[in-house]
Amino acid sequence: MGIVSALKEEPNLKFHFFAGLLAIIASAVLNISREDWMIVIFLIGFVISVELTNTAIEAVVDAFTDKEHPGAKLAKDISAGAVLMAALTSAVVGIIIFLPYLR
Repeated sequence: MGIVSALKEEPNLKFHFFAGLLAIIASAVLNISREDWMIVIFLIGFVISVELTNTAIEAVVDAFTDKEHPGAKLAKDISAGAVLMAALTSAVVGIIIFLPYLR
């Protein structure tokens, strides 16, 4: 299965799964609303999906060239940037969701 293979090979994916687990634990402890649960679960899936896509893009690029190539570097940098944007956006939304429960 692709997710299991990626988890074995990709430290960043392990981090995102761990962060997602922490978000689930925080959601349960803080007893967040049903609507907030839906957002949290969606965001966890979103970040993990983007990370998996990034991993796939890197694998394909690496399969076609082992030399430095500007296009290959650009593709890998852009896909990594997509993961960063997804993670940052999710973190901001997470703060917006969890902050009121902490007050």
